[in-house]
Amino acid sequence: MPRLSEVIAALEKLWPAERAESWDAVGTVVGDPDQEVTRVLFAVDPVQEIVDEAVRLGADLLVTHHPLYLRGTTTVAASHFKGRVVHTLIKNDIALHVAHTNADTADPGVSDALAGALDVRVVRPLVPDPTDPNGRRGLGRVCELDHPLTLRELAARAAERLPATAQGIRVAGDPDTVVRTLAVSGGSGDSLFDQVRAAGADAFLTADLRHHPASEAVARSPLALLDAAHWATEWPWCEQAAGQLDEISDRHGWGLRVHVSTTVTDPWTAHAASSATTK
Repeated sequence: MPRLSEVIAALEKLWPAERAESWDAVGTVVGDPDQEVTRVLFAVDPVQEIVDEAVRLGADLLVTHHPLYLRGTTTVAASHFKGRVVHTLIKNDIALHVAHTNADTADPGVSDALAGALDVRVVRPLVPDPTDPNGRRGLGRVCELDHPLTLRELAARAAERLPATAQGIRVAGDPDTVVRTLAVSGGSGDSLFDQVRAAGADAFLTADLRHHPASEAVARSPLALLDAAHWATEWPWCEQAAGQLDEISDRHGWGLRVHVSTTVTDPWTAHAASSATTK
């Protein structure tokens, strides 16, 4: 069985920490470099529900997309919910490793997995990484559909193929608009409208779209918007990343058992459709 340090070295080659944004908190949060690893669990959020799942599974390593402590802390006391996560991990000899913005811009990265889930063909990064001579790394992806779909049909495809959440898919634009080119960005993407317009995309699928940026975006151009739940747009990366580690394990003869959590950790739990009319 490999040691944790060996597995982490392999993960760091996939998602080098130096490619994370300066404000980000990636890398190994908890874990003994010399401990053996036999079972790994991938998930989006390092929340107590996921850590408890890792305990039940007998995992030695939990890999999440979102950081546990993004802005630092002065305590890991178990009286705080994040402190309880740390205590549970250490008591059960489970390491925690985070790949966040370094996984967003990787090749393949979070948005490649999102495009794959939607069955659209990646053409290029939406915001290319200038340090990549091959032009494949970067934030978001510009994609082409195999055949045109209406915005209504594309939204239905997204609702069917992304993990189910209370939010579902919100749409801005004429439902009969024809979409041939789609920009995607896993996670919060309303800072990318300028790049989406410059790419000539007919529609943009992302998450966490706020009122004013979305309103201004549709007023400025015929760009259609599809707003999915943050968790749902990033969960496909877990399957992609698990497959990458599986391949590494096979190549090295490690025999790792790699799992993907299907636990929905999107914070929204219910949705009530509006029925009232304005007067």
